[in-house]
Amino acid sequence: MADTNETTEAQEEQEQAPDAPEAAEAVDEGDREIDFILDIPLELSVELGKTKMIVNDLLQLGQGSIVELDKLAGEPLEIYINQKLVARGEVVVVNEKFGVRLTDIVSPMERVKSLG
Repeated sequence: MADTNETTEAQEEQEQAPDAPEAAEAVDEGDREIDFILDIPLELSVELGKTKMIVNDLLQLGQGSIVELDKLAGEPLEIYINQKLVARGEVVVVNEKFGVRLTDIVSPMERVKSLG
């Protein structure tokens, strides 16, 4: 009777444990699926602020003109990917180039709300 219980337990363990080759195939398949989208180009844009103006004011702009934006100094910038808000951040200068340090990632719920 002990042999029967040991055989049953061994069979149960085999059924519960995934086979190594099958598990490896599933991981490889998942990698291939993600590899498929990794080279899709996305447009990332950073918005410092906005304003509205009439055509006459636009035509009056010249070198040295100042355009007032709707954001205050120190307010976070908005980072968009494909015109969808995904994060907020602040301006940084690295090696004499502008960059953006992300300070807040938009929650998935906020992203869904922005779709509608």
